[in-house]
Order: sequence, then C-alpha cells, then structure tokens
Amino acid sequence: MAVSNNIIATINFIALICSIPIIITGIWLASKPDNHCIRSLPWPIVFIGVLFLLLALTGFIGAYCNKQGLLAFYLFCNAALIITGIILLILAYIVTHPSGAYSVPGREYDEYRYMGYSEWLRDHITDPENWGSIRACLASSSVCKKMVWASYTAPQFFAAHISSLQQGFKRKGWLRLSSVCDSVCMNTEYGVILQSGCCKPPTVCGYQYVNPITWINPTNPMGDVDCIIWNNDPNELCYNCDSCKAGVLGNLRREWKEANVILIIAVIVLICLYLVAFNAYKNIHKGSKK
Repeated sequence: MAVSNNIIATINFIALICSIPIIITGIWLASKPDNHCIRSLPWPIVFIGVLFLLLALTGFIGAYCNKQGLLAFYLFCNAALIITGIILLILAYIVTHPSGAYSVPGREYDEYRYMGYSEWLRDHITDPENWGSIRACLASSSVCKKMVWASYTAPQFFAAHISSLQQGFKRKGWLRLSSVCDSVCMNTEYGVILQSGCCKPPTVCGYQYVNPITWINPTNPMGDVDCIIWNNDPNELCYNCDSCKAGVLGNLRREWKEANVILIIAVIVLICLYLVAFNAYKNIHKGSKK
C-alpha cells in the first residue's frame, strides 16, 4: 500500500478502537439498574457507536484494498456523522441543561422540582402514556423499601446525605441485589435523586418524620400539590408525585451529562480523523493522475 493508504488504514484502525468505549457507554447506561424502568434513551449512544465502528471499518477496508470509491464514500459519511454528532450534542445540552434540583434549609439532600426540567424531557419521558409503566416499575423495586432497613432518628435523617444511609446498609451486610431494580441507589448519587423525589413527601408539606418512608400529620398540606398525593402505603408513597417524576428526570439528566463527555470526545476524534484522511485521500487522488 502507498504511504497515504497506510495513514488512512492506521487512523481508521484507531477509530475502530475508539468506537468500543462509545458502544460500551450506551450499553452501560441501558443496563444500569436505575435505568431499568426507562429503556429507550441510552440506545442512541449505542447506535452512534455502531455507526462509528462501521464507518471506521469502511475507511480501513477502502485504504487497505486501495478502493478510492469506498474512500470517497467513507469521507462523505464521516462528514455527515460529524455534523450529526454536533447537532446531537447541541440538542443534548439544551435538553439536559435545566435542573430542577434545589436545596432545602436544614436538609443535606436536595429536593427536585418537576417544572425545573426541560419541556422535552417532561413531554417525552414522564408524560401520562409513559409514566404508568415507569411508576409501576419503581413501586415494584426496592428503591424506597430498603431505606427503612436501619433505624435513624429524624435529626440523623435530616442531617445525613441519603447516600450515607445506604453506606450504613451496605456495611451491615443488608444490601441485596435480588432483582434488577433492587440495586438502584444503594450508595450512588443516581439513586439518591430517585429516593429524594419518590420515597418521601416534599419538606414544604411539614410532615412529621416516623421513618424514611413513613410521614404523618402535615402542618402545611396545601404547600405543594404533592402534599395530598403522599401516601404511607409502601406501594404508593410519592410515586404519583411530580417530585418523583422530577427525580427520574434528574437521574437521567445526570447520566446523560456524563455520556455527553464521551460524545464530545468521539466528535473531536472524528474531526481529527477526517482531516487526516481527507489530506491523505487528496494525495492518493493526485498520485493516481500522474
């Protein structure tokens, strides 16, 4: 092979390797227990990773076999994928930038406001058509039930970040991964968001603490629409609350912001590969005319 072909083949072999972390990231997001109830969002990352892999494979074969037509097709697809990636990053930033998290005086954990998240997330993830199945999945999991496996007084609960309570469960050997949903939040920030939104009433309601999932005698039942929705039934709790929907969206937002880092790296790598491959292709084309 000519030197230019060797360059294109080499950089596309590198691109093949780079596609693997993208695919793994998508599969990781899809398989995380806290995404068990929402299956659709992580898969676009897998799709992009597969396209990245196929594109790199096309460039590698075109260079190795000296197929100029295949190389031209590779450059065209590479440019299209770069443009698509940039558009996706812009849209992802717009969608995930708003945050419904807010701090509460006297509490270490944040609470979450549903209307604080983007309209697109609210319309496509927690709309009535989808929320029924998500709510049922959350209620059947142990996201909230495991919070009562250790005894804490009200001051201890309010003064501790919820995640630290889960560390206590783990040290005592009470953490069980008996089902795919059970490991949600048992010592991760992601689960803390779900717990804060779904497993207790909003602080503004003024409920009295009994245990992490039992609250009584609200002093301000009209302080929030979720105040009258709260139910001490372990199968009900705040699963129908806007705060629970906000917790789900907050969880997705955090994970997608992490995934966006992978996408940014992928786009930068694609741009670099395109520039090198384009110059090498021009050299091949000039050489074929001589």
